[in-house]
Amino acid sequence: MTNLPNTPDFKQWLVSLKTRIRQSQIKAAIKVNEELLRLYWDLGHDIVVRQMDAEWGSGFFNRLSQELRAEFPEMKGFSERNLYSMKQFYQFYTQDNTIFQQVVGKTESPILHQLGAKLQITDNKKDIILQQVAEEFEIPLIFQIPWRHHVEIFTKCKSVKEALFYIRKIVENGWSRAVLMNFLDTDLYKRQGKALNNFDYLLPEVQSDLAKEVLKDPYNFDFLTLTENYKERELETALSANITKMLLELGKGFAFVGRQVPIRAGSKELFMDMLFYHLKLRCYIVVELKACDFDGAFTGQLGVYVSAVNHQMCTEFDNPTLGLLLCKTKDNVMAQYSLESSSQPIGISEYELSQLLPENIKSELPSIEEIEEKLKEITE
Repeated sequence: MTNLPNTPDFKQWLVSLKTRIRQSQIKAAIKVNEELLRLYWDLGHDIVVRQMDAEWGSGFFNRLSQELRAEFPEMKGFSERNLYSMKQFYQFYTQDNTIFQQVVGKTESPILHQLGAKLQITDNKKDIILQQVAEEFEIPLIFQIPWRHHVEIFTKCKSVKEALFYIRKIVENGWSRAVLMNFLDTDLYKRQGKALNNFDYLLPEVQSDLAKEVLKDPYNFDFLTLTENYKERELETALSANITKMLLELGKGFAFVGRQVPIRAGSKELFMDMLFYHLKLRCYIVVELKACDFDGAFTGQLGVYVSAVNHQMCTEFDNPTLGLLLCKTKDNVMAQYSLESSSQPIGISEYELSQLLPENIKSELPSIEEIEEKLKEITE
């Protein structure tokens, strides 16, 4: 067997060749998806405009399905149910003509940028011009995501504007259908950017807009199972144990730094419940958890943590630290007054916990105090 050359030039060429092959695979996959969605769109258009199901009766979709599957047995998208979904697909996105023009307007495909960027496996960027991948196609927004994602969106969203919100999130974050379904079920569209905050007058405009975008109200932590009378430390421990799911709920860009992170304030050592770093905002985010109703004193406490992080942990390359206070419930007026009195950028949100242990199970479990007392006895 003849060995391939081992020269630097050949290695560089081989890396470039592999990259070009991957680029071709990406472009082919994207183009196939686009053409499939265009076919479904056109078929939905014909059914709606020609009023085929109305003219030929309720058996129209079944008969059309039989005809198409007989002619194209290798294609799996011509079931009776899927044909009806194509009609819904077209009807849904054309219900608002103004937004419809934005939906089908030409736009550069962000997903091509993302996929292309992942192919940078060499330092020689002259030989790998990945921007060409993105510039080759101008794909309308609705043709950039998979069909099954669309079905979830147009059957659950109430407006085209809401649907576009989820489509952009899919393209930006590369969501799987399972992730999309999670955010649809927890109504991310209504929660996104709804947290009370003082970002407008404490942060530069660009950072303020981004910060408001990443905060939600309420946060949904239904993946946790806690007792009715859970304590803050129990909540914090449960979130830390499910950090992957928590990061998914927090949103793209959050990187977990730690829990109970120590920081000094004069002669006292303080402990922050949870500390994150946001890659897009380029700043630390201190998260404080309160298993109770909001109290104005919480804002002052969190403000101290935020200020301490700015002084002790931030570098010249970091933006101002943000605080996020998560409470069981909050009075919006009280929260707003508290924010107006704070000199630190803070957001206040509620959180939801619906999967609590029922009373009959909870009563059989020892309390935190009982466990601590038992440990004390063992130690002694």
